[in-house]
Amino acid sequence: MPNYKNDMQYVRIINPIMTNEDFNKMKDIQHHSDTRLNHSLKVSYYSYKIAKTLRLDYEDVARGGLLHDFYLEQVNDQKSLKDKFLLYTTKHPNDALDNASKYFEISEKEKDIIRTHMFPVDIKIPKYAESWIVSIVDKGVSLKEFYQKFSQQLIFATNLYVLMILKFMR
Repeated sequence: MPNYKNDMQYVRIINPIMTNEDFNKMKDIQHHSDTRLNHSLKVSYYSYKIAKTLRLDYEDVARGGLLHDFYLEQVNDQKSLKDKFLLYTTKHPNDALDNASKYFEISEKEKDIIRTHMFPVDIKIPKYAESWIVSIVDKGVSLKEFYQKFSQQLIFATNLYVLMILKFMR
């Protein structure tokens, strides 16, 4: 987890969102190897740092990145593969945008960040450089979390594969 709490400018930007009771329900929802709240904080903070370095609208990036997964539906194993796919690709950005609009006053750029963060899995193309940043950072953070969640299984499968090759070579 990035040490965002020492960045007072960032904390000031996200504080109105972080103090919202409904938004904080995401701390109880699993997301890859972390919680949805921590995932959103990572995407938001890394995107904020990049946007700030590039002299882009880092405030909208911080807020949009934090709100990009603001949906409270939990994904469980009972859902069909089709339902999970729809939730992960097209449904959750719309749900997150609905929630963000319901609880906060958000800019057009923030709406685009939330709506298009699943590109290219979803066909909604980002309109702003800031939206592209959040979308790309989200993919990177998600891949890292996914790897952390399944690293033991991947290591086991790799070792098993190597053993099979070694046995075959004898």
